[in-house]
Amino acid sequence: MEKILNTIDNPADLRRLPRDLLPQLVQEIREFLIEKVAVTGGHIGASLGTVELVTALHYVFNTPRDKLIWDVGHQAYAHKIITGRRDVFHTLRQTGGISGFLRREESLYDTFNAGHSSTSISAALGILEARDHQNKDYRVVAVIGDGALTAGMAFEALNNAGHLKKDLLVVLNDNEMSISPNVGAISSYLNRLLTGQFPTRLRQDVEALIKSIPALGESVLHWARKAEEAVKGMLTPGLLFEEFGFHYVGPIDGHKLHSLIDTLENVKRLKRPVLLHVFTRKGKGFHFAEKDQATWHGLGPYDPNTGEVFKEQGPPSYTSVFSKTLCRLAEEDPKVVAITAAMPDGTGLSNFAKQFPNRFYDVGIAEPHGITFAAGMAVAGLRPVVAIYSTFLQRGYDQVIHDVCIMNLPVTFAIDRAGLVGADGPTHHGVFDLSYLRAIPNMTIMAPKDEDELQHMLKTAVEHPGPVAVRYPRGVGLGVPLTQALHTLPLGKGEVLRSGSDVALLALGSTVAAAQSAAALLAAQGIDAMVINARFVKPLDRELILQAATRTGVLVTIEEHALPGGFGSAVLELLEVEGVREVWMKRLGVPDTFIEHGSQEELRRKCGLDPESIALSAQKLVHLHREGISAASRETERL
Repeated sequence: MEKILNTIDNPADLRRLPRDLLPQLVQEIREFLIEKVAVTGGHIGASLGTVELVTALHYVFNTPRDKLIWDVGHQAYAHKIITGRRDVFHTLRQTGGISGFLRREESLYDTFNAGHSSTSISAALGILEARDHQNKDYRVVAVIGDGALTAGMAFEALNNAGHLKKDLLVVLNDNEMSISPNVGAISSYLNRLLTGQFPTRLRQDVEALIKSIPALGESVLHWARKAEEAVKGMLTPGLLFEEFGFHYVGPIDGHKLHSLIDTLENVKRLKRPVLLHVFTRKGKGFHFAEKDQATWHGLGPYDPNTGEVFKEQGPPSYTSVFSKTLCRLAEEDPKVVAITAAMPDGTGLSNFAKQFPNRFYDVGIAEPHGITFAAGMAVAGLRPVVAIYSTFLQRGYDQVIHDVCIMNLPVTFAIDRAGLVGADGPTHHGVFDLSYLRAIPNMTIMAPKDEDELQHMLKTAVEHPGPVAVRYPRGVGLGVPLTQALHTLPLGKGEVLRSGSDVALLALGSTVAAAQSAAALLAAQGIDAMVINARFVKPLDRELILQAATRTGVLVTIEEHALPGGFGSAVLELLEVEGVREVWMKRLGVPDTFIEHGSQEELRRKCGLDPESIALSAQKLVHLHREGISAASRETERL
């Protein structure tokens, strides 16, 4: 018998199904997800939890005419499957395949791109306002998770939406599971009842009747509404949303498909801002994911039968080295505290939280607050370390300038996932931090060549009297021995790893190892390459760079970062300031375009950051330099 899922090529096919077949479809989608993500890896937990929600939304609303805006995309894998990407789902997060997030370029059902959290309500409200400006007629639905709702941007959007009083539907996907099944069942029943056509009409009719009473109408109506709010406040968590101007519906069980469809059909008729509160369970239908929700939020390939996650073998990751080093520093200095924005596991702070629970702070998805929170701690004498992904630090840029750097406060930014991160793609590549941090006065910026140097950079950062950013890549280290005794590094000083006279390879962070390999390839071609581990982007090692320029006359800067405004640009600026003109220079890095998803190795090769590409670029530049000298010599002889 053919599976129902194989007949669903788009939401129109779904809407033609009888309702009694939908539970079977939901089960098939879950099985499909578990099987496919086992091979590709991805954000499986939340997506398993929203299969019923996705099915109900596309069943009730006429997508793509009606606009469905997802937040982040972690919970939208079923959405991808239903909207025509079933047959290519096996390419999820693979080079040339479909994205793990929402992409307008990928499907007309992906109304708005999303990779960072808390954007859906703002985007949906903008789309809805544009609809009304153009006198069009369609519904707009925003889906947002309870975690994403901790961000200030989400509340700014709720505030604006309540003020505009448009017919926006916000679906709050709450997978915390803090309500028991019995309460959920009663709540589901009440919301089907209270959002039905008859109760809604009755409420409107009663309001009209009360208003018609001479002299007393508005006063009685005011107190009737107050009484309704008081009852809602006692029975549900919806009073907050009511105060924002939303009609709160919920909480309801997000796994009771038919009740969910009935409720959506009812709230669809309401012509005002509505917030539908839906409870789901991360990992629903997959025992291993339900049991350990944190691990199964997002992960690599796994065995769907045993739940074994296939982890990278080899040296410890940069994240784990950061974790252990920070704990060591905290043992030595009671002023060291750690802050994360809802990512204690991803940033490696879980061990710190266990060892120093009173010195660990998870501020939720609230990066701007977390940075200013750290600034307040620094003002009062602590040594805060903000552990954050490069791509998420962008969300707190104003706070870095206004609240940390202007006051020159000793806040350490431990910037994980700096560079090309791989399968998460353009929204998550950490390739802009050097550009946006380098421009800020008082900021010191470092990048370690390996996991051992990371330890010493962290000690240097924590003991520095001003703001410091330490950027390090995703993935495992090089396997170098870890020095037991930590020491500080001389500020703004690089190191020469290999002497040479033909070309100087100035490498930063994760590119240092590739530069050393490239130097070996160049040696085989008769080119003597110097290799410098820059260590610091700000301040630059002025003396070392100028010496390399004078000695070789040929410089190649290498960075896993966007070329505009990066490390190479800083070196060019130094040469300009120092009046150095007779130098041939090439900058290697991430080109001025958004890089799609793929493995880190593939993306580095694509950007010309692998040893072979570095060697080829250096070889060409050395030959041009030699030809230039030869031409200049011939011209001198003629003179």
